[in-house]
Amino acid sequence: MKKAFYKILLGINVLFAFSLALSYLSVHINPDIIAFPALFGLAYPYLLLINILFCLIWVINLKWEVLISLLVILAGFTHFSNYLKVQKPEGDKTGTFQVQSYNVRLFNYYEGPGNSNSEKKILELLRNQRADVICLQEIFLSGDPLLKQQEIKAALGKGYNSHFKIIRTGRNRSYGIVTLSRYPIVSRNDIVHEKSSSLSIYTDIIADGDTIRIFNNHLQSFRLHRRERTFITELFGGTDERDTFNEIVNLSSSLRAGFIKRSSQAQALREIIGKSPYPVIVAGDFNDTPVSYSYRKIRKGLNDAFLSAGYGAGFTYKGNYPPNRIDYILFDNSFECRHFDIEKVKYSDHYPITAFFRKKK
Repeated sequence: MKKAFYKILLGINVLFAFSLALSYLSVHINPDIIAFPALFGLAYPYLLLINILFCLIWVINLKWEVLISLLVILAGFTHFSNYLKVQKPEGDKTGTFQVQSYNVRLFNYYEGPGNSNSEKKILELLRNQRADVICLQEIFLSGDPLLKQQEIKAALGKGYNSHFKIIRTGRNRSYGIVTLSRYPIVSRNDIVHEKSSSLSIYTDIIADGDTIRIFNNHLQSFRLHRRERTFITELFGGTDERDTFNEIVNLSSSLRAGFIKRSSQAQALREIIGKSPYPVIVAGDFNDTPVSYSYRKIRKGLNDAFLSAGYGAGFTYKGNYPPNRIDYILFDNSFECRHFDIEKVKYSDHYPITAFFRKKK
């Protein structure tokens, strides 16, 4: 290995190893105080992959420098299982009830004429799967909201009780969040996220004589401008931009604002979860990865259904941005998760996720 090339490669390796180490700090540092590590936490799976590649390069060349990335990878190895489960669980679904979460991206209403059938496909999928509890985020309602709510319930089949939270966005247009339950609903409540279009609701249901509190969440998105979204697409598509630096600055500012708002929402949500007099299940689109302050804050004292009973890669988002895991179903120790599915259908930029629970005796 030529000396000049070796020095360049070593410098790049050290940079990416340091970046991976910074990503580990993102789970501990509130972005409202320092947002910088959160950017690296967002990129964790890709930083990990790059460091693994460096390990392979040094191993092939029989160099001690393999330790640079290897030691950093091992230091944060617990984060790896948040994305990939290599051991297949038993998967016994006997006596379980299903909780499903799905961000339907406004039924692709704004995604062009080729997606006009998305709502029908999504509702047919949900109807066929017949989950006991369904948590939907980013539903879109055109026309009379009450009439549209009834249409959605009818499309899913008889037997669902509902808790809708709807916000009007213009004339004859609304969006929102809904929890549907085959079990009786005894209480419906909202969580107000100040100065945000994000929505959270919690719904008390009676299942086999026990009250369970279901949280359904769509936390703050990055709300990137069209130009910033185009820049990301071009960046990962290999297209060069003359004003790359300015675009990165603008993008970083939007990402930082998203991290800060989500951290505040996560803290508010965590407080309400902690006060629940009933067993809880927390579902939804957190818009943040497992290597983040928001996820760690919400998950405190709870279990992750994917970690408990999932298998394979845990990515739940595949849209205009790099794939990542941002949708979750969490639960407390009153339950055991027997099985977890990620349905790889392309009706939205998110995949529906389903957890099969059994109440502990």
